[in-house]
Parts: sequence; structure tokens; C-alpha cells
Amino acid sequence: MNLLSTILVGLVAGLLASWLMKAKTGVLVDIILGIVGGVVGGWISSLFTGANLMSGFNLTSIIVALIGAVVVILVYRLIKRK
Repeated sequence: MNLLSTILVGLVAGLLASWLMKAKTGVLVDIILGIVGGVVGGWISSLFTGANLMSGFNLTSIIVALIGAVVVILVYRLIKRK
């Protein structure tokens, strides 16, 4: 997946995950968490399916990145609490 589609998928996934998790972070943090979430989601999907499902700007990539972003936000909240 090229850099532009990674950023776009990360933006969408980060904003959706922030909205779902009711995170009170800024847009920049949402983008960063979304991009990291895309990487984490791709890694998780490769563990379960044997293939990285992050394959461009499509619904599957957004869902995978969204799941990864939710995991990243949960970890972010745990770290921020301590």
C-alpha cells in the first residue's frame, strides 16, 4: 500500500475509531493513531488469515485499520492513565 493511501486510510480509521471510542484527542493524534492502527490491524489480520488485508483505499482496509486503531486507542488510554 502506498504512502498516500496509508495516510488516507489512517485518517478515516483514526477519525472513526476516535468517534466510536469517544476519545478526546485532536485531529493530528487521530491521524497518527489511525496510521499506527492500520499497521497494527494489518499485523493482526496477517496473524488470523495469513495475509495482510491492508491493500489500498477500500472498505476492507478501512475496517482492518479501524480495528487496529481501536486497539491502539485502548493501549493509548492505558498508558495515559498511568
